[in-house]
Amino acid sequence: MDLDFTEAELHRYSRHILLEEVGATGQARLRAARVLVVGAGGLGSPLALYLAAAGIGTIGVVDDDALELSNLQRQVAHSTARIGRNKAESIAETLRALNPETRIETHARRMDAAAARELIPRYDFVCDGTDNFATRFLLGDACHLMGRPLVSAAVLRFEGQLSVFASHDGTHPCHRCLHPEPPPPGLVPTCSEAGVLGAVTGVMGTLQATEVLKLALGIGEPLTGRLLLWDALDARFRTVRLKRDPGCALCGEGATIHDLSGHQDMAAPACAV
Repeated sequence: MDLDFTEAELHRYSRHILLEEVGATGQARLRAARVLVVGAGGLGSPLALYLAAAGIGTIGVVDDDALELSNLQRQVAHSTARIGRNKAESIAETLRALNPETRIETHARRMDAAAARELIPRYDFVCDGTDNFATRFLLGDACHLMGRPLVSAAVLRFEGQLSVFASHDGTHPCHRCLHPEPPPPGLVPTCSEAGVLGAVTGVMGTLQATEVLKLALGIGEPLTGRLLLWDALDARFRTVRLKRDPGCALCGEGATIHDLSGHQDMAAPACAV
């Protein structure tokens, strides 16, 4: 591990290096880490900002969407002047300005099965900041099959949830242990139908970043096997224990999902907690 820091890096990350749990070795681990952020929106904005500020060495951003005016109420890594631009390219500009030491890799494409096969193996950790069930289930399956931890958050209205899925280790539950199948179309309202308080995405995206940093540093207790729930109106957090399902189609003893062939025809978006 490269422990050779420039004077500027030592100054930039001095508050990290002061922490006994981080130090120079931990900061070197962050610099060596590669993180894939899927979705450069409400969750991806604070998530990517804090990863770049922390000194993550390489951040990949996947998003094929164009920035709209209605996005700016919560997608704080963008600006009014960039409306109409691709979100991955827009957020990359912000991240590079924040920390030129971090390498930003942009993938202005849809996260489908082909993209998952190509991109996920290049990174150490994957973050789900998407707004639709199809992509969430794709990422959950792909990360399990490819042996990558998935830090997944979701928001709707005034609520958020967060978990870390690392079922590839053979002991922790996967995302299908929690939700075996996507809900039927139309059952859960989209964000454009139900709304979302912008600051809620900021809190959940920042918590995502914290979990990624803990994983990269190897400190604390990550949210593997646990689901964190937050109700902003009640200002209340609670944690639910998740158990591995022996009959799970993805990670169970008689698993039937062995590849991503079931994700060739992805359904329409629908965001939800």
